[in-house]
Amino acid sequence: MHLIRGLHNLRAEHRGSVATIGTFDGVHLGHQAILRQLAEAAWQFQLPSVVILFEPQPHEYFAREKAPARLMRLREKLIALQQAGVERVLCLQFNEALRSLSAAEFIDVVLVNGLGIKHLVVGDDFRFGCDRRGDYTLLEQVGKQQGFTVTDTCTLTIEDERISSTRIRELLAAGDFARAEAYLGRPFTITGRVGHGKKLGRQIGVPTANLRLKRFRSPLSGVFVISAQLKGDTFHGVANVGVKPTVAGDIEPLLEVHLFDFDRNIYGEALAIQFHAKLRDEQKFASVDALKAQLQQDIRRGRGFFAALTQIG
Repeated sequence: MHLIRGLHNLRAEHRGSVATIGTFDGVHLGHQAILRQLAEAAWQFQLPSVVILFEPQPHEYFAREKAPARLMRLREKLIALQQAGVERVLCLQFNEALRSLSAAEFIDVVLVNGLGIKHLVVGDDFRFGCDRRGDYTLLEQVGKQQGFTVTDTCTLTIEDERISSTRIRELLAAGDFARAEAYLGRPFTITGRVGHGKKLGRQIGVPTANLRLKRFRSPLSGVFVISAQLKGDTFHGVANVGVKPTVAGDIEPLLEVHLFDFDRNIYGEALAIQFHAKLRDEQKFASVDALKAQLQQDIRRGRGFFAALTQIG
């Protein structure tokens, strides 16, 4: 898959394509159905498929910390799009210049003069442009004049409920990982590289691997039973997602992972953390000793979770 960062990096060989536009946060089953539509159209037109993304996501540009929590950071999203068979991604920086484009200007600058699209796949409720006049009807009208066609995206449901990133966020917040997995088409996972922390966990007998979430808000908060993938091996453990109110009170959320019976130096290593169940909400304790006692209880419950799975299996 070829990543094109910004309109200024478009070249003559990038013109002529079949495209879709969206945030694709989570690349869930609904998104995957749209990407199959895109691939089918690309095959029919014998042109490359292009997904147009925005970074930051528009909601983040306007609302920052109040924007919906990301299900995926950009790197995770690009990997998922590549696995779905997307040939090119045009990632546009969402800034004042882009935000200020009218709907007509966006079509002209990005779709016609930029990508030279021949076909566009978008939802019939899609709106764009600073004037909010951009919609499916306008795209059809301009397409007839400029030589491209437009089709509506399909809507995917499970048990009569529409699959959406918003609904998946609600399921994750409620700790319903089984239903979130059904909507995503895979377990909810956060990936990242292990960084250095204050090493308090090691001092109290509960060493943790720390992963920065690299997003304004986290879709999860609390203590969870997890599995970790490290260089093809799987380890079990518990993890805290939050701001460490007892010892730090950070603003940026952090993922702290404690792996059972694990004592290796993995600073700088990539981890993929899969979430299984929520144990409790994050809380502030009166002392470090109280925190330590609770962590030991969390570890016992986490071990019990996997022991029960083994018995069922």
